[in-house]
Amino acid sequence: MTFTQHQHQLAGDAPGHSTTIYWYTAGPEAAETKIYLQAALHADEQPGTMALHHLLPMLRDADAANSLKARFVVFPSVNPLGLATRLLRRHIGRYDLETGVNFNRRWPDLYPLIAEAVAGKFTDDATANLRTIRQAVGTWIDQQQPATAAQHLRLLILKAAHDADIMLDLHCDDESLKHIFTSPNLMPGLQDLADRMQVAATLTAEDSGGGSFDEVLPNLYRKAQRANSNFPIPMGAETATLEYRGQADTHDDLGREDAQGLFDFLAGRGLIDARPAPASPAPGPTPFEATEVLRADRPGLLAYRVALGDKVNKGDVVADIIAMDGPEAFLARTPLRAGTDGFILSRASAKYVVPGSSVAKIVGSDILPTRAGGYLLED
Repeated sequence: MTFTQHQHQLAGDAPGHSTTIYWYTAGPEAAETKIYLQAALHADEQPGTMALHHLLPMLRDADAANSLKARFVVFPSVNPLGLATRLLRRHIGRYDLETGVNFNRRWPDLYPLIAEAVAGKFTDDATANLRTIRQAVGTWIDQQQPATAAQHLRLLILKAAHDADIMLDLHCDDESLKHIFTSPNLMPGLQDLADRMQVAATLTAEDSGGGSFDEVLPNLYRKAQRANSNFPIPMGAETATLEYRGQADTHDDLGREDAQGLFDFLAGRGLIDARPAPASPAPGPTPFEATEVLRADRPGLLAYRVALGDKVNKGDVVADIIAMDGPEAFLARTPLRAGTDGFILSRASAKYVVPGSSVAKIVGSDILPTRAGGYLLED
């Protein structure tokens, strides 16, 4: 039995301050496949932590029965720094309060950092080339000299995840249906994950513009392939961000359901010796550029006319914004209209908005000119 809890103490940025991060490993250390799971990188997003809370005993029992065929690394709450960012009874776990940086943005673009180290080392052996890249990344990580607690945490996470074959980053939205973000060249390979999650949408983008954690490894291998096209370099990791509904959907029953979906996905891949029940097909991938992020154009109070999952056509009213100042304060309502045909994937739980506030995501099928090549995230 190899199921083990680990912990690491991160020195804080002020005298006398430190925090501890906990994670688990299970399965054969010499297994050919490594699975990396983490939740709550945005520390105020807890449904993923609930799912991993329920998954861990399943992995522990499978490990005791020698049923794990891969090495598992699981961080149920990967951001203890974000857990501590509370202000006036509110948890603000999405941003580093010192720098203002979103915890899931500005992760490193790894290939330029290792390009010199791997130059001239590739051969006709794809497996050896993958090993060369992973070793170079590991060496780069070990050479870094982080100064702050946040930098230490990022390097710890990168070191744990950089050589994973499957890396899943568990998040949630504000008020939302389940969905996935992943790279287009990883589909339809990850359709089995979408089916097990029973997502409403799988949104794909090669580069969403923010340096999200789930894009680090695909970008590494993609850039290595393009820079060394004469050599076989595999896409060495399947990665995805899993959005488990909304922030308020942190419940035992949902967590058990989500854990079972993850377990069955892994069993279906032959990474756990178990027989999962058949999965119902979920929708196939959609370019993230075809999803409209509908934003408020004025301040006021939101009054939605649509529910999650509702279909809308371009021009339909998604919500009214009730005026809160001016000659018709608390009387006037201004409609906010859909800019594309599609369905409502997410809404805002906070109904007071200012200009630029995200109101809804509308998943369509046609790439929107305003989204092509731009910054795709809500932030």
